Amino acid sequence: MSILINADTTFIVQGITGREAVSLTRENLDYGAKIVGGVTPGRAGRDVYGVPVFDCVRDITAKTHVDGSVVCVPPRFTRDAVFEALENGIKIIVIVTERIPRREVAQMVELAAMRGARIIGPNCLGIISPGEAKMGGVGGPAANTKTAYSKGNIGIMSRSGGMTTEIASTLTAAGMGQSTAVSIGGDAIIGTSYAELMPLFEADPQTKAIAIYSEPGGRMEAELAEWIQENNSRLPIVAFMAGRFMDEMPGMRFGHAGTIVEGKADTTADKIERMRNAGIAVAERIEEIPKLIAERMGESS
Repeated sequence: MSILINADTTFIVQGITGREAVSLTRENLDYGAKIVGGVTPGRAGRDVYGVPVFDCVRDITAKTHVDGSVVCVPPRFTRDAVFEALENGIKIIVIVTERIPRREVAQMVELAAMRGARIIGPNCLGIISPGEAKMGGVGGPAANTKTAYSKGNIGIMSRSGGMTTEIASTLTAAGMGQSTAVSIGGDAIIGTSYAELMPLFEADPQTKAIAIYSEPGGRMEAELAEWIQENNSRLPIVAFMAGRFMDEMPGMRFGHAGTIVEGKADTTADKIERMRNAGIAVAERIEEIPKLIAERMGESS
């Protein structure tokens, strides 16, 4: 098993004729993804690597079952695209687009909750269940994806798309495959946090441990620590915290829009303390993650 997507997941690409979306479509198809259509208003009748293009989402969902959508449209059109997907019954939406106004992201997340749907992102590379499917740009070209990712029992959650693959590659090199890896997005407001993914991993019998890549800024690590303690999680978790130097630079941003240290609770030191108090092992370097996971899995067994 896996979470969010599997070999049977069907999805569309909104904004499919854009340059980035064309490359993403090819990468996903080469990995075996089931892309059943694409949307670009005014471009109906064309195709992208054999994927038919339609003017609107309804034209696809009216005749084809669609589980998800990858949204690759400019920021000023993203909210409308996501609303259109949600109103046509699509339940898993990966938003690749960055620089979307926070208010509009909040509106998208609220509507998704009302419709019983889930948003991953924005400003993310998506989801991969190795050996089954990927949805988004995670891993890059299929050949690179197949090298970095391998099927197994370690879940990955990361605020950085690139570091999602870095952790997976490190685990694969150590002989540890992955169940599902999720690039959750680096913006200040996102659709799904670590704590919101935990129940899915917890319920997945394939997942035996979790690796996390984290950054300064925001409360996601505190929420994760609270969830683990309140729910007595069965899963060993190992985290890597980037940007520790940021603790001495309040108000500065580390890479992503959501990585601004505004107070003590946003600092890496506070996040590390909270995670350790919840039983999460914190690696000093990425390459330590496999060893720590092996140790934690040995202890839990």
